[in-house]
This record gives sequence, C-alpha cells and structure tokens, in this order.
Amino acid sequence: MGDLYALDFDGVLCDSCGESSLSAVKAAKVRWPDLFDTVDSTLEDWVADQMHFVRPVVETGYENLLLVRLLLEMRIPSIRKSSVAEGLTVDGILENWSKLKPVIMEEWVENRDALVELFGKVRDEWMDNDLATWIGANRFYPGVPDALKFASSSIYIVTTKQSRIYGLGTGPKVEVLKQLQRKPEHQGLKLHFVEDRLATLKNVIKDPELDGWSLYLGDWGYNTRKEREEAASIPRITLLQLTDFSKKLK
Repeated sequence: MGDLYALDFDGVLCDSCGESSLSAVKAAKVRWPDLFDTVDSTLEDWVADQMHFVRPVVETGYENLLLVRLLLEMRIPSIRKSSVAEGLTVDGILENWSKLKPVIMEEWVENRDALVELFGKVRDEWMDNDLATWIGANRFYPGVPDALKFASSSIYIVTTKQSRIYGLGTGPKVEVLKQLQRKPEHQGLKLHFVEDRLATLKNVIKDPELDGWSLYLGDWGYNTRKEREEAASIPRITLLQLTDFSKKLK
C-alpha cells in the first residue's frame, strides 16, 4: 500500500512571511498613504519583524494589510483610528484576532473584497516588475526541496494561495481532500494531510467523510505554542517536526 500526502504550502513547504509582510507594507502605502507620513525605514523594519510574530493569525493574505496598520496604530498614538490599538500587544493579537478583525474593519470602514484585490494586485505587480526580489523574499524550509524531489509518495499541494501557485480546486481544503480521496487512482493509498493551521485540522476532524486521513500539525509553521499544546491533546493529530516531515516523504 502506498502513501498520498496532501501538503499545505505556506507554513509547511514555504516560509513566505517575508514576502507577504513586504507585500502588505507596499499595499498599505497605496491604501493609506497618509499613515506613512510619519513612518521611516526603521519603523518599517520594526513592522516587518513584528509580522513574523503575528503571522499565525493570518488565514487569507489581505489580513496582512490589517496587521500592518494595526501595528502602526499600536506604535504611533497620533494616527490611531481604532479603539483596540491602545495597550494592545502581540500576544493580544494572537489571542483575540477573530474578535479584533471585525472591529477594525468597521472602524476603518474597509471592505474585504477591495483589500483582497489590492493585496493581490500589489503582489502581482511586484512579481511582474522584480521577480528575483520577490522570489528572494520567499524561502523553502530547510530540507523541503530535496524531500519533495526524492519523495516516493504521491504528493499534492493544497493551498489557498492566489493562482500563481499550483493548488487543487478553489474550495475549502476539506472539499479538496474529498476530491483527492475519491479519485480512482488513489483508492487503497494511505492518506496524510500536513497543515500548519490547527483550525483547518479541526475542520477536517468535524467531517466524518474525512475519517480516513492521518492528520499532522507542522510545528515549524505559522502556529503558536498554545495551538501546539492543544494539538498534542487531540488524539487524531500528530505533532510533526521538520526533520521527521522530510523523512516521511521518502
């Protein structure tokens, strides 16, 4: 019996935090140019550093834009338009993002679809105009390229990333996993899904149709210590280290 691995892209194969953070800063300058009147390169570097810490909350790319502005409002009282910025910390963002996001969207009078379009447009323009720099801002995790190159298992990349990256289907990941397991050529294979977002794995567990999948949370990806501790308490989920992941694909 062979193995099939469905792999998330961002946070499992590729550390794209540098690229997504820089794209978000570029897009934020387009969307809110006045905010950057008081922002120098040192403060931009600070924002980019902080984005690495808050990255686990990001489910869709446009949220990086919101985080950039929120971090700036936390740091610069004079530009604050949101009621949540004062006294807010990185840990506070990690703990409460699902509650903070609708508040700042309303207080900033923002539209999700418009931000999604802007973030994608800015990222695409960066790729079109300076592909080498864009690629340089992304990096594969150590050992991943060789693991994929020499893998003996069937490998599929399941991603919500915009269409430049190969993904299977455009729906939620649970639906993509169903598509994979229904394919005639996959009957009899052991099914494995590696993801860095605990919430996604919990959605898989909720669906009885996906009971046949072995689930793994990559501890090198965009998740928090609290999420890793919770994952360790869920029998269905195996906490996976990067070195073990590379070995599994062989």
